[in-house]
Amino acid sequence: MIELKEPLAVAEIRWLPESQGGRTSGPPSAPVYAATATFPGSGTALLSILVQHIGTQPDGTALANIGFLVPDLARPHLHVGTELQITEGPTVVAHAVVRELLPAE
Repeated sequence: MIELKEPLAVAEIRWLPESQGGRTSGPPSAPVYAATATFPGSGTALLSILVQHIGTQPDGTALANIGFLVPDLARPHLHVGTELQITEGPTVVAHAVVRELLPAE
């Protein structure tokens, strides 16, 4: 996938270093990265997330458009300030915080 067509939100993402269980290859370099995510404390199952890097903040935190393969399952949990954990299998590789909700097209 080259572009995330209908992102639901913009999130701030902190990729964990390998020493903390993060990806051995570092943050993903694909135009759109697909993984799983969960909303801690919400009781939801893992959801398939799509992440498209759009920038980097001065502190090194990534900014990304995020979407989900089944948007209707994620939408009720998305609010400014909502936290997510991005996972690869059982391993948490990044922490994210929703910074902006995007209008539905």
